[in-house]
Amino acid sequence: MRDQVDVCARLGLLLGVLALAPAAKQPPLAAGAPVSAVPKGKPPPLQPGEAVIPPHPDSTGTSFVAAEGRLLTNRHVVDGCRRMVARNARGTEETARVLASDPQRDLALLSVTPAFGPPLTFRTMPEVKLGETVITFGFPLAGLLSAGPTLTTGAISALSGLRDNQTNFQISAPVQPGNSGGPLFDAQGNVIGIVVAKLNAARVAEMTDGDIPQNVNFAVKGGPLMDFLWEQGVTPRTATSAGPDRGAPAVGDIANPSTAFLQCFH
Repeated sequence: MRDQVDVCARLGLLLGVLALAPAAKQPPLAAGAPVSAVPKGKPPPLQPGEAVIPPHPDSTGTSFVAAEGRLLTNRHVVDGCRRMVARNARGTEETARVLASDPQRDLALLSVTPAFGPPLTFRTMPEVKLGETVITFGFPLAGLLSAGPTLTTGAISALSGLRDNQTNFQISAPVQPGNSGGPLFDAQGNVIGIVVAKLNAARVAEMTDGDIPQNVNFAVKGGPLMDFLWEQGVTPRTATSAGPDRGAPAVGDIANPSTAFLQCFH
């Protein structure tokens, strides 16, 4: 199976991997601003090997606690990052270190402190069915939308992804740039996937004389997620989804302490 990154590269007319929010630039001095407004003096010289870290992230994304001290996200979220900073629901920020990445499944495993947040639970049974309710939780369009997390609901639209990719689901839950790496929940609050990409609606409209697809998005299935974790020596929490649906607000309560905002510094 072609990896997600390769699919995006070869099929760019159709699929756009969720773009990450660019860093905001500092505004220039207004015309006529006093000279005193310009900072004086020079910063101390850098020590050998010391890196310059910009005050704002170059891009952002989402991650979630997959095991104690371990965050799971997309590989394309961490690509090219010299430093990753994760912020949890308590507002605590930590440097997150990339432990492993998989370009084929577009997954990455990050290290944080064990107290960063409680691990989420992955669903093992029953198999996900067409039409099931799904819930996303993440940080889309950082700096434009709410500074807090965003929850959306939808359904499993197809049991495979673009070009019949069997490692992905197609989902109707709305997602935006910055949702990459966020957990995909079932109605019981168990993880069944990770948000990875969306269809490039503008490009499709160009190819179909103006027909704009609605909410055609993709998530890596829970099976490949758990396989990746096991390969890295990480044992995820698992459960069977049974009983009545919890409802989106209750799932949001489960997601909030375990979902983290990621900032990438190049």
